[in-house]
Amino acid sequence: MNGEYHAAQGSLKRVLVLRLKPGTDLLGGIRSACERYAIHNGVILSAIGSLACVRYCDVEALPGKKCGYGYGAVLRLDEPIELTGAGGVICSDAEGSINLHIHISMSDKTGKAWGGHLVEGTRVLMTADIVLGEIGGVSMLREYDPEMDVYLLSPRQTDEAPASS
Repeated sequence: MNGEYHAAQGSLKRVLVLRLKPGTDLLGGIRSACERYAIHNGVILSAIGSLACVRYCDVEALPGKKCGYGYGAVLRLDEPIELTGAGGVICSDAEGSINLHIHISMSDKTGKAWGGHLVEGTRVLMTADIVLGEIGGVSMLREYDPEMDVYLLSPRQTDEAPASS
């Protein structure tokens, strides 16, 4: 499959800037803002702040999966840590519900770096400053891929997309 890909062309439609307050679940807070402002197709443009505790997972070999890999057990960091960045996509599933796929990077008080796939249970310490970009012209679906045995981004062109060049 070298060189094969799925693509759809769109444009940045609007930007939403939010600050999550202390104690807020990072993933839940982002999901709540996406629901309130009806963002179903988007991207995390920026995310920084501080976290009281973190829950994340990383990819590992999973022999039971067709592709041989998947996310492993949830990892925990139960100390204050700096959120140095986050990136990800705001998608919709087959039922139209918002589906977030976000990865975070962080560093502890000694500068040691950590990172991985964000899961629920990560709590804001002082603040989390998030900038979301809504994408127009693209339907960002997250669908089950039977060949890989995982859910993957499946972008599709919509009517409001710009003409391709």
